[in-house]
Amino acid sequence: MKPRRILLALTMGLATALLASAALAQNSYKPEYRLSLVLGPPTPWGQSGQIWADLVKERTQGRINIKLYPGVSLIQGDQTREFSAIRQGIIDMAVGSTINWSPQVKQLNLFSMPFLMPDYKAVDALTQGEVGKEIFAAIDKAGVLPLAWSENGYRELTNSKRAIRSPTDLKGMKIRVVGSPLFADMFTALGANPTQMSWADAQPALASGAVDGQENPLFMFPLLKLHNLGQKFITTWGYMADPLVFVVNKDVWSSWTPADQAIVRQAAIDAGKQGVAIARKGLVEADKPLLKEIAGFGVTVTQLSPAERDAFVKATRPVYEKWKQTIGADLVNAAEKAIAARK
Repeated sequence: MKPRRILLALTMGLATALLASAALAQNSYKPEYRLSLVLGPPTPWGQSGQIWADLVKERTQGRINIKLYPGVSLIQGDQTREFSAIRQGIIDMAVGSTINWSPQVKQLNLFSMPFLMPDYKAVDALTQGEVGKEIFAAIDKAGVLPLAWSENGYRELTNSKRAIRSPTDLKGMKIRVVGSPLFADMFTALGANPTQMSWADAQPALASGAVDGQENPLFMFPLLKLHNLGQKFITTWGYMADPLVFVVNKDVWSSWTPADQAIVRQAAIDAGKQGVAIARKGLVEADKPLLKEIAGFGVTVTQLSPAERDAFVKATRPVYEKWKQTIGADLVNAAEKAIAARK
């Protein structure tokens, strides 16, 4: 056989093999991929997941179909198990909270550091810069593939007792917090009595007065009608924000063709940008229409002055220094520098 014919035969054979490989990979696709969320639509969290699912289905022409499972229902509502379940393959994909996954990836505690991020530009400086890349590398090393960032928003303080303007106002107040030791440390430092409980347990506790207050993003207030659960006071103190992360189980990821992997990644990036915009809606405008809506429920809205906020910063500084060592001083220092240099 002439060299030219040999080359042609080899080329055709390689093309056939590649096509067969792609067909085999596509045949291994699941009819449905399970996407875990704590909150479903219409929250910004749930909308981020829904946009991702819709974009992936459209752009893969139906090869990858994603079904949302809000309320972390795939693991009986235990959000602290979500990261491990993704790594193990119980969950295929997720849009998850840095708070909930911090027990498995200690670097994610960075975003819970009290008063580290004074504004949205500070959040962006971390997630969209070198610090964000380092945190993604840590998530990857922990066994889950990260693709993009979204946002759950700044967590603000509500209660049934009084307007909170200083740490003294919090003394003895029973505050529901998420299951993170950092949150317990912070509220203890402020003189409050932090109580860890799920949101399902928190709602009746707030309604009965067994718990005085809670902290969550402001979009939750009208959605859950917190004013009907006795929450008559809000303090916007911006003590921490909760970025969300789009992730995929590594075995699921490797089962897709490179072309579909690229589609899923870009869809996550696009959905994440939309999710950030949704989470910040009503809060970035000068007149903050979301706060006006909440005040319309008869709720007293307290916005701290710089001096008032600084009192909380000083009171929680020992907690900051303690957790800086746990998270890693180099990472925290890098975050501080990125925030200082933000534009």
